[in-house]
Formats: sequence, structure tokens, C-alpha cells
Amino acid sequence: MSSSKSIVNALILATILFTAADRSLADPLRVMSFNIWVGGESGKQPIEQTVAVIKAANADVVGLQESHGEERDGVRPDAAAVIAKQLGWHYFDQGDDDTGIICRFKLVGSTPKKWGAQFETPSGDQFWLFNAHFAHAPYQPYQLLKIPYADAPFIDTAEQAVKAACDARESQVKAMLAEIEAVRQDGTPIFVTGDFNEPPALDWTEAARDAGLHPAVVCWPATELLQEVGFVDAYRQIHRDPVKKPGFTWTVLTAEDDPADHHDRIDFVFASRQNVDVKSAEVVGERSERADILVTPYPSDHRAVVIEAELK
Repeated sequence: MSSSKSIVNALILATILFTAADRSLADPLRVMSFNIWVGGESGKQPIEQTVAVIKAANADVVGLQESHGEERDGVRPDAAAVIAKQLGWHYFDQGDDDTGIICRFKLVGSTPKKWGAQFETPSGDQFWLFNAHFAHAPYQPYQLLKIPYADAPFIDTAEQAVKAACDARESQVKAMLAEIEAVRQDGTPIFVTGDFNEPPALDWTEAARDAGLHPAVVCWPATELLQEVGFVDAYRQIHRDPVKKPGFTWTVLTAEDDPADHHDRIDFVFASRQNVDVKSAEVVGERSERADILVTPYPSDHRAVVIEAELK
């Protein structure tokens, strides 16, 4: 074989190998985070309306928060199991009466402390979903704005807000990250969903403060920890400007100028940077001014977020 043919063949082989290594797997995956508000009960809607939100989002896998209802006779009914059954999906009980993961694909594994579950698509592609509902109080935006909540003390500075947030949630975030670290070495794509009860590191910017969206410039620590270990905030990856697209998920219950509340983005989907391409990110809610996918009547006090991603 001539040297020129050898070079050409080598280039063709290199191109094939590069394309194979960088290819997207099978079909795009739609990942959703949804706080259903005390098992879907507090919104006074039938559970079918919570199911309707998931159907409207066209989700493949959902991290649910507040997945159990009010306690009755010492038992909190498991709405996540009911929702999974109505959808004909698989269900992973995270064992804490507060979170659960449902998926249209087969459940093939989980982590020891149940932060995460592994699923396999019909084409054989696998991914992990970790789901969290971090401590709701003290809630630092309310502390900064001097809004009474859970008997928490008021604070005045960004530094105090970061410290209070670390005190409230850092141990939970690090416990989840420890289980993520234990499974990430095989290169399987990983998603994290959750109601973090804390704003994102990317939103409380100078521009957002000057626009009146937030009272200060704060780099919130919970989401910052995920970004530091290789995850992307999927919604902000697609919608870069937190002023033009604030993506508020909290709350549907009050007006945005209500002095006794503060609207914010506290519900998230994160994706592992190295092997997931985020293609779109949408908010699911009750009105077009704040949601991309509309469902009425809307059954929760949180808007949901759903992303579409390609696995690599």
C-alpha cells in the first residue's frame, strides 16, 4: 500500500473513531424536577392533575419532591407510587417520605443511601438520576428581606446569607455528592433534580439586583458546589440571562410584588458536563408570563422544570 493511501486510510479511521466517541446516544431524554406539594393534596386537585403536568411536560424521568401526602393514622400516603402506576412507569422509593423517582424506563440500580437511581433505555443506554429536597428553613431570601419565616433571625449581608445557607444545607449537598462520586467513574451520564430551597449561584447578579429581581448579589453555595464538581445548571445553560429569563419556580401562590414573599428559581435539573448535551429547558406552570408549558388548573405551589438532553 502506498504511503498516501495509508495516510488517507488513517485519517478516515481517525474520523470514524472521533465521531463514534462523540456521538449522541439513541433518543433525547426529557428530565423533570417537580415538587408536587404534599403528595399533590395541598393544591386541592385530584392526583390526576399532577399526572397531567408530567404528561404535558412529555417527561421520561421525574424527580419528585414532597412525594407523600398528609399523615393519616400514622402513615403518609405515597403519591409517587400512585403517579407511577397511573403512568405505567417504574418507581424508585428513596425511603424518606419526601422524595421519589419515577421513570418510563427500566430501573437497574441505586446507591446505598438512595440519593440516586440508575435506569436503562430500550436501546441499552444507561443514566443516573439523583433527586433531592434540601432543608426548607431557614430560608435566606426571607432572612435578607426581613420576612418572618420559621422563627429564623434576620440577616443583612451576602456573606451572612452564604454562611446561613451552608449551615442549613451543605451537609445534605455533600452527602449526595459523595454518592455521586462513587458512581461517576464509569462515565455514565448523571442528572440531579431537586427543590433545593435555595436560589442558584448564577441568578443573584448585579444586573438582577439592579433590575429589582433580587435584593443583593449572592453566589449561593448549594448550586455552586455542583458546578465545581462538573455539573451544569441546565436551565441557565440554555437561558443565559437571569433578567430576561428568571425562570421563577417559587411560587405560583403570590404576586411577584407581594412584600411578604420573594419569587425565585429554586427547582433545578443539573446535568454532568462531560457526557450530556442540554438541548432545551422549560418551566411548566400556570401562566404564560412565567411558564413555557401551561397546565390549568395547576396543582402545586412550585412550577416544575423540564429539560431535553442528549446522552453521550
